[in-house]
Amino acid sequence: MTVQTAPPATAAPTAPERDTPHGMVRLVARREIVTRVRERSFAISTLITVLIVVALVVIPNLNNGPKKVVVGVVGTSATGLDAALKQSAEQDGATFQLRRYADEGQARAAVDSGDVGAVFVGADRVIVNDELDGTLGSVVQAAYRQVASARRLAEAGIDPAKVSQALAVPALTVDSLTGSSDRQARRGAAFFGIVLLYAQLIGYCLWVALGVVEEKSSRVVELLLATLRPWQLLTGKIVGIGLLGLAQFALVGGVGVATALISGAVSVPSGLLGVVGQVLVWFVLGYAFYSCAYAAAAALVSRQEELQNITGPLTIMLVGSFFIGVFAQNNPDGSVARVASLIPPLSVLTMPVRWAAGEAAWWEISLSIGLMLVAIFGLIRLAAWVYTGAVLRTGARVGIRDALTAGRGRRD
Repeated sequence: MTVQTAPPATAAPTAPERDTPHGMVRLVARREIVTRVRERSFAISTLITVLIVVALVVIPNLNNGPKKVVVGVVGTSATGLDAALKQSAEQDGATFQLRRYADEGQARAAVDSGDVGAVFVGADRVIVNDELDGTLGSVVQAAYRQVASARRLAEAGIDPAKVSQALAVPALTVDSLTGSSDRQARRGAAFFGIVLLYAQLIGYCLWVALGVVEEKSSRVVELLLATLRPWQLLTGKIVGIGLLGLAQFALVGGVGVATALISGAVSVPSGLLGVVGQVLVWFVLGYAFYSCAYAAAAALVSRQEELQNITGPLTIMLVGSFFIGVFAQNNPDGSVARVASLIPPLSVLTMPVRWAAGEAAWWEISLSIGLMLVAIFGLIRLAAWVYTGAVLRTGARVGIRDALTAGRGRRD
């Protein structure tokens, strides 16, 4: 009889990586990313955002093409009027066309039908349909001043040609020590960045808040917390949505910059990569701060109808920060911009503009980031306590003091 021997004993399998605390966070983050990406609303919102950014870049640039100026004269032109009109149009970057009419009646009919923008009757009167403004007004007024001045000089016995020659001074050479044109371009890029940053922060932080309320109201969170610790669920949700937001932010921003460069709306300023890097850094810092705050606030309520009220102060803070950032764009060296760029979380939408304008010293940037990191670490701990103490309590709105007390009692 043969005896079957048992197979050699093997070591017990080690716990999979997903059973470690960090592995569980990655699992939740992956769940958030996969769930959001599969939603049709995510693809639609990304496409709409890209189209809006492209439109904002391209549409204003469509009006920058050469303009056409059509001017008429009745009878014989005043001396030098034709040349003055052509010269004024060239200086304004417009193409010029001159038309002649036999009498004032024909001229009025042409103006009324829109065939011509303005018609000179003599040298001192012009016929227009409505008002003499825009490029047409600039060309006509400049030409009139030039002809009238030449006539007066001639009447005074002064040679207009010699006066024109004396006044033909070449443009002043400007030697900027700070590269003002590049600085303006960087400020424009930074402003575009904070507008996009503001929109993305509101959108993704609301995603976090909605996710918390949905899981709480549907009791899904009770199932999740059977295998997860509260801080793991909160961290994974914030990290997952944040990574997705960063990818979308980079995509939309990249499309916007590429469109601007291809369409010729902007030139590539020196330091553009630095501006992009600053905006991305502040997106990460701003999202870390506001997402924790939104998640903690959302954990206090059980219905989506209450979400707007509970997150209202945070949204007001974001809107206020955006307006301060807009103010800093116009006055980056002012006291308001300097102070706001150091105070968390106002610095999120202010420091990138000051840095791009060259008004922020290295120590100010370092101090601003350091203070923001301290605020984030403190808020993470506070948000974890609130979330832990309130996320399993349904029904009436939970007071923040009660949530903090309950959260500190459950530090696991």
